[in-house]
Amino acid sequence: MKIFKVLIGILAISLTLNSCVVEVAEPQQHYDNTPSMSLYEKLQSYELWYVDINETTGYGEIPFLQKAFSLSFLNGTLYANNNLVGIGNTGNGFGIDVGYYNTYNTTLEVSHDIDGYWNMEVYQLASNKLELYHPPTNTSYFVYGYQRATFDYDLVFYDNIHYFIQEYESWEKVGTYGGSPTEFDAENFIQFLAGGNNSEFRSSQDIPGTPINNLYWDYTGLYEVYNFTNSNYVKALTLDYDYFDDEYFELSVINDGTIELYHPASGTVYEFIGRHYIQFLKGAEGKLKEKKRTKTALKNFKVPASNRNKLKK
Repeated sequence: MKIFKVLIGILAISLTLNSCVVEVAEPQQHYDNTPSMSLYEKLQSYELWYVDINETTGYGEIPFLQKAFSLSFLNGTLYANNNLVGIGNTGNGFGIDVGYYNTYNTTLEVSHDIDGYWNMEVYQLASNKLELYHPPTNTSYFVYGYQRATFDYDLVFYDNIHYFIQEYESWEKVGTYGGSPTEFDAENFIQFLAGGNNSEFRSSQDIPGTPINNLYWDYTGLYEVYNFTNSNYVKALTLDYDYFDDEYFELSVINDGTIELYHPASGTVYEFIGRHYIQFLKGAEGKLKEKKRTKTALKNFKVPASNRNKLKK
């Protein structure tokens, strides 16, 4: 009987102690909801990370992020698409090799071939959205993960079209279709100078086929790109010509070397092809074509896009 009472007492004490135990959950890593997935694995879980430059916060700059439209993290090598021309094809869609990376807990370490060494803290904001935070400058970049097969290349072109038209040294007119005559019929070359939106353009009336170094630029003015509220796959383009009225066009991308300008006032379609592609990377001589993106909120145009069939890239 004594042994039985002792056993009952031990059991009661054990139950009492167990009822007082509070389970403390292991803290989850901030960059993923699955504790078993490391930051290194998370970065490789998407083939492309689109850099939404317009979401950037802070006053500092990380140069390689200002240049890149997308990043890819592949087994320690960092790839970037710094150009829209060729995106989806260059490097099998990943872009060019721009450096190396490593991770430590929630820290991303990047050694960029041109821009040097950078440390950033990584925070997961959604299943495919990461914040790359640079503490020394209190600056954050936001990237969205996609697979190559589901990435909307067309939308990326149109969201950044004011940079795309700067990736060629000139655009040469190769076709004029329909419509009534306009003064713009005489313009055979257009050049969009590097910068943000509302930058300078130049136009030339030299005959088609003229080498770019021999072009005489008849006019320099300002251009601006606008959104249409009723279409994501066409933009409004205005060219500020002082000697005749400002010209308004509907700008469509046919492919990464061809654009179409539709002139609603006359019903004329102009087709231009890009000449002398500018690639933003280190060349054989170690030189780099400088380019960076800045936050640009395109304004909405005052009239909706027409009902013409729009061609996509």
